Amino acid sequence: MEVRELTCICCPMGCSLTVAMEEGEIKVTGNSCNRGIEYGRKEVLSPTRIVTSSVPVIGGNFDMVSVKTSQDIPKDKIFDCMKEIRKVAVQAPVSIGDVILADCAGTGVAVVATRNVGKVS
Repeated sequence: MEVRELTCICCPMGCSLTVAMEEGEIKVTGNSCNRGIEYGRKEVLSPTRIVTSSVPVIGGNFDMVSVKTSQDIPKDKIFDCMKEIRKVAVQAPVSIGDVILADCAGTGVAVVATRNVGKVS
């Protein structure tokens, strides 16, 4: 039997989860709500993360704009995603929600701006 200890990040409670895996069965304990069960299962089967970063802005009133993936991506794609983000620079103006990369690292997930950046006159 394989046992993993996790801290649930689905709500502010931060429950200490114990995930036990044996012969294809997954049992999650320590959760206060059903979201903890879902999180524990997902984390041991196929962990995902939201990626946040920033990219340079050309001609903007800020030099950089913060960005994030529009949804979580497989954890093993984080470094590939960051390689693509590092290659990008955007032209001002930039608005919250603007798509910076449409399909980051072949995940099918967009990278979007999380801040408005105006154009320098």
